[in-house]
Amino acid sequence: MMLHDELSRFGVSIPSDLLLQFDKQIKRQGYGNRSEAIRDLIRRSLLQPQQYPATLCVAGTIAMVYNHHASELPLSLTGLQHAYHHDIISTMHVHLNHDQCLEILVVRGEVRRLRELGDRIRALKGVLYAELSVTHLEPGNGDERRGHPGSLHDEERKHT
Repeated sequence: MMLHDELSRFGVSIPSDLLLQFDKQIKRQGYGNRSEAIRDLIRRSLLQPQQYPATLCVAGTIAMVYNHHASELPLSLTGLQHAYHHDIISTMHVHLNHDQCLEILVVRGEVRRLRELGDRIRALKGVLYAELSVTHLEPGNGDERRGHPGSLHDEERKHT
């Protein structure tokens, strides 16, 4: 937060047992007070993919956990990743145990495409968890090549 930002105070009504749980959690996380914890919750809620316009260029991750023994799932995931190769910057694959894998896709592109990719992954049989997390990109740092209208990237995408 910038020093020149004006602070606003407001009251919140909350059940005492919920507040007790919240206080215990923020203490474990190292917060000195409720205000900073609530500010972080608000910031996090504003970064939810559904908050952004569909055509906004963002960067983020899709984290997924899946059963790699599920019939055809590894092939389906690979096929989806190839279909969205312009939006996937990098991947990391971790074997959690004999049956489960954690895979993280680092993504960059239009929110609508990244949401679509996350939804398609989540819908596959054998995927136990898939979550898209994003942050807004400021224009001008090379991102005009990826996901901005009229860019070569968009023209390439039409042919995939």
